[in-house]
Amino acid sequence: MSLKFSNVERKGPITIVTMSRPERHNALHSEAHIELSKVFDQFAVDPEQWVAIVTGAGDKAFCAGDDLKARAAGESQAWGKGGFGGITARFDCDKPIIAAVNGLAMGGGFEIALACDLIIAAENGTFGLPEPRVGLAALAGGLHRLPRQIGQKRALGMILTGRHVNAREGYDLGFVNEVVPQGEALAAAQRWAETICKNSPMSIRASKQAVAKGLSVSLEQALTDQDRYPAIEAMFASQDAIEGPLAFSEKRAPKWQGR
Repeated sequence: MSLKFSNVERKGPITIVTMSRPERHNALHSEAHIELSKVFDQFAVDPEQWVAIVTGAGDKAFCAGDDLKARAAGESQAWGKGGFGGITARFDCDKPIIAAVNGLAMGGGFEIALACDLIIAAENGTFGLPEPRVGLAALAGGLHRLPRQIGQKRALGMILTGRHVNAREGYDLGFVNEVVPQGEALAAAQRWAETICKNSPMSIRASKQAVAKGLSVSLEQALTDQDRYPAIEAMFASQDAIEGPLAFSEKRAPKWQGR
């Protein structure tokens, strides 16, 4: 697939997706959304790729959100089935996705990060949902994900004011997993991805799916239903479920197959 607004690099089982419109602080328009949706479609179905990292080109911005110049010019605002940046409406991907935030993550850019499973931020990372300042609202998931991740009062404090939050405050609020020196967000995200890849990808997918499904129901129902979750059924039926205990008993590192 020919890419115009993003770059894709594969390092073993890790896919690195870079949003690449640095002249617009990686703000996204319709063509970029549709391209990124296809990129993450390919990642989701590739059995050799276990974890994805999404970041932005350059050192100033992860993603400045919606390309307001394109919107003002009357361009189409289609997102593609994956949602904003190909991620925010991607509820069927059980593979972990990590945001490596290097600079601005505004509006839709913050919503992309919130839709990821982990956020690793450089010290110059800046987050916000400033849509009300331009007569819009964070409808790519920000209004729903942020309250779920940091609590209603804290989330509304950001949403209703449109204020910006730096990486350190994001860590204190609980939506950032790690803060690293400027320029090191991608390397740190790769470190997290490599650590994840030491585990069975079948177990990782089962765990992510169980958390996602369990949070939408009561604890009692989650515990009752979890053995019927597709990824958990697949984990128990996998070769990895045999290999893990066998490797432990033989005192060796497991050789995960992801099936």
